[in-house]
Amino acid sequence: MRTAFILLFLLSAIYAGAQVQATKYANEFLAIGVGSRALAMGNTQVAVASDVTAGYWNPAGLLNLPNRYGVILQHGEYFSGIAKFDYAAFAMQLDTVSSLGFSLIRFGIDDIPDTRFLYDANGAINYDNVRFFAAADYALLTSYARKLPVLDGLQVGGNFKVIYRQAGSFANAWGFGLDVGARLQVNNWQLGAVFRDATGTFTAWSHNPSELADIFSQTGNEIPQSTIEVTVPRLIIGVAYRWQLKDFGLLPTLDLTMTFDGKRNTLVRTNLVSLDPTFGFEADYLRMAFVRLGVRNVQQLKSFDGSTRTSVEPTFGMGFRYKMVQIDYALTSVGPHTEGLLSHIFSVQVNFDGKE
Repeated sequence: MRTAFILLFLLSAIYAGAQVQATKYANEFLAIGVGSRALAMGNTQVAVASDVTAGYWNPAGLLNLPNRYGVILQHGEYFSGIAKFDYAAFAMQLDTVSSLGFSLIRFGIDDIPDTRFLYDANGAINYDNVRFFAAADYALLTSYARKLPVLDGLQVGGNFKVIYRQAGSFANAWGFGLDVGARLQVNNWQLGAVFRDATGTFTAWSHNPSELADIFSQTGNEIPQSTIEVTVPRLIIGVAYRWQLKDFGLLPTLDLTMTFDGKRNTLVRTNLVSLDPTFGFEADYLRMAFVRLGVRNVQQLKSFDGSTRTSVEPTFGMGFRYKMVQIDYALTSVGPHTEGLLSHIFSVQVNFDGKE
């Protein structure tokens, strides 16, 4: 109870000192996805994530780690190498009914030229005055999962995430939020659900007006004030079914993302809820070699002549596992409107038991 009062006091203080706005696309770097397996399957992972990446997709899946410990590293570059995405995670089984995990994500653009002082006091160009800065977003997720003694092993889990965003010395933000998830396996069926940003993820921005005061006065723009962005909750449900045909395995998956912040450009959209389905497929041989496909971002796009067309983003990937090492590859992008800007994403995962 004491903790609840402290949290309420802090939230009240934040609301009193800053403008609060529910932003539809706040913290979108957390929607890119992690793990090359997931990216190759169109991000359909809520029901099937059962390794260290489950800390991001569905924390309840951490209970299905293939070994006691799991580690993953991933690096990707988007927009022809301009933006870089890095991901690292560690997870471990605490006992037979609980697991713990940590995930770190960075998405940023480095070495952005600051040309405010390109011209010196005499009006001459001086390239030595050009400085460089980075705009980067960070997220640290702490995940916990536990098996409940109901429904033949219902698994539940949660994330506490801390967010830090920075735009050079001009502005920075801190945020926090919660995710909760559940997972259940019934024979070959795998079911999952995640309530992402369950309490709303609050991100408080602090601006440094002294850095840009001259520019704002010249352009007549309003100097920004401290604000709070709120990422509203979204519900994701997933289902998958696994077929085993001797040495071959087939795993089709379906995720359905539901948002409640008004109409979005998704396959089904109303004023109350927008529905965004994603599809994935994985085929394996002896669970050592994998081929993966996916479809996501199904949207209706309007052309200049007023006609509409359906746009989809296909994804593809492969993977190979040998003993405790797994290497995965995905060919994907950050959206359906980035034709010609496909990215090659690799991730390396190690699962081990350690010393007994």
